[in-house]
Amino acid sequence: MNAPFKNLIAGDWVEGSSTNANINPSNTKDVVGEYVRASKAQAEEAIAAARAAFPAWSRSTPQERYEILKKASDEILARKDELGRLLSREEGKTLPEGVGETVRAGQIFAFFAGECLRLSGEKLASVRPGVEVDMTREPVGVIGMITPWNFPIAIPSWKIAPALAYGNTVVFKPADLVPGCAWAIVDILHRAGLPKGVLNLVMGRGSEVGQAILEHKDVDAITFTGSVPTGRKVAAAAVAGARMKKLQLEMGGKNPLVVLDDADLKVAVEVAVNGAFFSTGQRCTASSRLIVQAGIHDKFVEACVERLKGLVIDDALKAGTHIGPVVDQNQLDQDLKYIAIAKEEGGKLAWGGEVLTRETPGFYLQPALITETTNQMRISREEVFGPVANVIRVKDYDEALQLANDTEFGLSAGICTSSLKYATHFKRNSEAGMVMVNLPTAGVDYHVPFGGRKGSSYGSREQGAYAREFYTTVKTAYTFAG
Repeated sequence: MNAPFKNLIAGDWVEGSSTNANINPSNTKDVVGEYVRASKAQAEEAIAAARAAFPAWSRSTPQERYEILKKASDEILARKDELGRLLSREEGKTLPEGVGETVRAGQIFAFFAGECLRLSGEKLASVRPGVEVDMTREPVGVIGMITPWNFPIAIPSWKIAPALAYGNTVVFKPADLVPGCAWAIVDILHRAGLPKGVLNLVMGRGSEVGQAILEHKDVDAITFTGSVPTGRKVAAAAVAGARMKKLQLEMGGKNPLVVLDDADLKVAVEVAVNGAFFSTGQRCTASSRLIVQAGIHDKFVEACVERLKGLVIDDALKAGTHIGPVVDQNQLDQDLKYIAIAKEEGGKLAWGGEVLTRETPGFYLQPALITETTNQMRISREEVFGPVANVIRVKDYDEALQLANDTEFGLSAGICTSSLKYATHFKRNSEAGMVMVNLPTAGVDYHVPFGGRKGSSYGSREQGAYAREFYTTVKTAYTFAG
């Protein structure tokens, strides 16, 4: 066994308090690597290092920041096959999905390299004679980052890249399940020339390392992506101290896909199956509620079942695999629990839901399509986060829209229709942060804002130029020349 991968604190790779085996969910006998876990004291050392590095980094030139981020982007893209394989091996996405996510990470760093040179301010005349007013954006300070396991390279990238681009320093805690990609991108940035302490990696448990980041007085802002219950705990901890932290939360979704009678059936099925089941359904933007008009309902369900029967569920690294394993046993148990609950409440399992056996031991689950459900069942209200989707029959567009919005979440929503009237109305009246027409609810561009409404998100949007709203603060300066 190779030596454990270490944490990065104040520019040095350091040992942890214990180690964590990174297990391949496609083959539980395969250990991707051993990764150290930081202690609370080490998390505090990382925060101190970030605080010490902030004055110089926040005043570095845009060119310096550009060159480091561009160098990181170039290396990520050059190593896309290697890093994509690592991602698929530790998280369970198919290899094409792993490579695709890695490419997206490289594109994100390239975009924010450009943002280093595009940050602008404003200059206005005052209402008072002889006074000038300047409005500039400055970095917030030390950013604490807590990221999930389902996008182990893209989500850290779209948090780290803007933080560094706008002159902040970072303390980064990735999900304990997927430390490999996190370590790789931190190593790339470290070798790209980041000064000591600007980016610190503290792998470990949320209860220890994450809590230390949340509670520390020298952390100025927290950006978190994960579940709603954990997000609420993060919010409570972030505002509990004497100095409240700036907060950005991206949490769950119970995303609707409306299918109207006038939809192209082939398009609707592809949109639904891709959005609900690809990436093993482990996406906060997944189409977990399929709201289907009565006239097309039966044909849609039948066509979806036929499409699901043709999908290959197997080792994520195998050529031809469409859907890999669930990430771990806990997630598999949760998926099975919700399938059972749906059946107990009157839902009909139209296809799937069976645990599968493959050549290697892993967490393989047949995608589950559940029909005869209502919007009041738990399967329609609570996030499952697996390859499980339920179908709700409705009489018309008005009922479909009402049910689509009848949720505590508001991340993504979609509609399949050939009607410009309904598409336009849905885009305006859907209570979601992102709306798709004849496209999967899961699948967004890296240069435009990402985020939701209601219980799905809190704070500023992520990605694109809108990221500056979280990673910068506005200063208004007045000058009287005399």
